[in-house]
Amino acid sequence: MSIRRLPEHLVNRIAAGEVVERPASALKELVENAIDAGATRIAVKLSGGGTDLIEVTDDGCGMSPPEMALALERHATSKLPDDEIDQVTTLGFRGEALPSIASVARMSLESRVRGAEGWHRIVDNGEVVSEGPAALPPGTRIRVESLFARVPARRKFLRSPRAEYAASLDVMKRLAMARPDIAFSVEHDGRKAFHVQGNESGPERVAGLTDRALAENSVAIDFEREGLVLGGVAGLPTFNRGVADHQYLFVNGRPVKDRLLIGALRGAYAEMLARDRHPVVALFLDVPPDQVDVNVHPAKTEVRFRDPALVRGMIVSGLRRALDEAGHRSVQRPSEAALGMWTSETSPPPAPAPQLWDAEPAFTPAPQYSPAPSYNYSSVQDRRPSFAAPPPLARAEPAIAPVPQSVQHPLGVARGQVAKTYIVAEAEDGLVLVDQHAAHERLVLERMRRAMSEGGVASQGLLVPEVVELDEPGCDRLEARAGELSDFGLDIERFGPHAVLVRAVPAALGKGDVHALVTDLADELASFDEALSLKEKLDHVAATMACHGSVRAGRVLSVAEMNALLREMEVTPHSGQCNHGRPTWVKLAHGDIEKLFGRK
Repeated sequence: MSIRRLPEHLVNRIAAGEVVERPASALKELVENAIDAGATRIAVKLSGGGTDLIEVTDDGCGMSPPEMALALERHATSKLPDDEIDQVTTLGFRGEALPSIASVARMSLESRVRGAEGWHRIVDNGEVVSEGPAALPPGTRIRVESLFARVPARRKFLRSPRAEYAASLDVMKRLAMARPDIAFSVEHDGRKAFHVQGNESGPERVAGLTDRALAENSVAIDFEREGLVLGGVAGLPTFNRGVADHQYLFVNGRPVKDRLLIGALRGAYAEMLARDRHPVVALFLDVPPDQVDVNVHPAKTEVRFRDPALVRGMIVSGLRRALDEAGHRSVQRPSEAALGMWTSETSPPPAPAPQLWDAEPAFTPAPQYSPAPSYNYSSVQDRRPSFAAPPPLARAEPAIAPVPQSVQHPLGVARGQVAKTYIVAEAEDGLVLVDQHAAHERLVLERMRRAMSEGGVASQGLLVPEVVELDEPGCDRLEARAGELSDFGLDIERFGPHAVLVRAVPAALGKGDVHALVTDLADELASFDEALSLKEKLDHVAATMACHGSVRAGRVLSVAEMNALLREMEVTPHSGQCNHGRPTWVKLAHGDIEKLFGRK
């Protein structure tokens, strides 16, 4: 078969296959052009998920009639002032975007330069059908109709209008986050989807387009290293989602979905989130143009860094530093469903009313009451209780020091324990409930990390070494990491092909289940991603050990132990969530309590 040159219309359709995968990709190209044109207001109208209509109107610099004709030719652009293709400072320079879109749809291009007359040009699937004067304010308006109408092979692979609209809306949200100084509006089938004003701050714009609660459940990121600048907002680990769709990453103002950045994000939140949960973040990375290649993907959704290790380490360090400064913060607003579980009685219960006892230490042992008052409300005059049944016994212990004042401590003062699992504390602004196992699990992990940074974790030798039987691959993995595990105080050695011998365990773990600990460590090592750094692998090991060494649910704590736990939580980083991302404490504010009792 002889080699031949393809006709122009077929070349444009091939280029369109690279640029215009779906309506959302065409919308992205048009809006990026509007941003690069210096627009301060961009209005988008969609119909049929973008398949029937995409209209983008901006108040940018506009184009003259000769420039409009040139813009519809392939490889023509205003975004490269010189031939330095590796010094791209705009959102893109693909000159084939407009002609490619025009080759698979009906495009109406209207534009006006300030101080000149407007002009329009209509192209129907690659053919110019009309042009002439147009009345419009300064700027550009582009209408794309009947996308892929004459390319049925492409149109049948599009998803439903609802799915295509969702993809288009996601594109617009990401572009709007990248430029909080620009006002954006999106309308779909005559209904306004969202509208944001210009000149907003970055955190305001991100919270407005994701979740308003993010503003009070996030930390600000401001980090710089070797000419790279990292900014944005990161949600607290307890403010998470079940899918990763709420992670917004930007490089030099360009929305990207880069595997390196996503991996760095996962590493930064390691041991603070459950594996099936994902953080809510918006990160803005500014990199010198010569340090990043934005042309590795036709749609510019992926980038390649000259020094990927520097970028990854910077993101992990920047996020960890910001989350460390968050201290013991956690998502504290109780859900409406949780508040709805608290119900009030309109009539007195038939059984005797339960007694609530204050569990704070007394200076003398509390007396043991044999009878319990059973209140009888039949007589208004006689309010004296009648004694009938024995009371539920509550603990009260002698104290060697006065009870601390709750006003001095954010997590308050322990008042008791519920179900041998939850600590009840009174704070100045409400009622605090603490999951003792989750909280202590985080404290043990942070102690081990601190000990590692100071030279190693203290170990405690076993009087009789314990043999743990595993499969051979599990023993191989543990043997390969024996030196690293020794730094954590776990001393193991191979004991035949299917067992390991444990000679010492971390002192911080106390009397734990050695067999369960070693088995879990073998499983963790099997699931490690090879791309994880040594530090991240060690964090996994420390988290697994901390889980086995923490206070278990079902253990009765003294009031002194409860208060000591609260005080340590207040000064420990990340103590607002356990190693699996669950909250360690929640607060019921005074206002919420008053609502439960109808006082508000």
